[in-house]
Amino acid sequence: QVQLVESGGGSVQAGGSLRLSCAASRYTDSSNCMGWFRQAPGKEREGIALSGAKTVYADSVKGRFTISKDNAKNTLYLQMDSLKPEDTAMYYCAARVGYFCYWSSTHYNYWGQGTQVTVSS
Repeated sequence: QVQLVESGGGSVQAGGSLRLSCAASRYTDSSNCMGWFRQAPGKEREGIALSGAKTVYADSVKGRFTISKDNAKNTLYLQMDSLKPEDTAMYYCAARVGYFCYWSSTHYNYWGQGTQVTVSS
């Protein structure tokens, strides 16, 4: 079992920044894929930043968000800059066994409880 606990969400104005953290009981090394997903009301959960064999970003956040890991602390981060109102969503940390990453949430074995991000215009 892997426990994931997110933190760092909140409310910010457009153009602002937030950093999300995901404390993991294990699986933060490159032998497993970890990533960030988000889900806005009425929409499907979407992958936005994944880190495993390589690091990839969704087009909607590329150039604004940065995913990183601190293996010593077993923590995954998501630095979010230049936030937009359309970034408003519940953000989830996820992990899967294996270093290949997938955009579909169905491939992930473990999930955190989520942290809300609200961006006002």
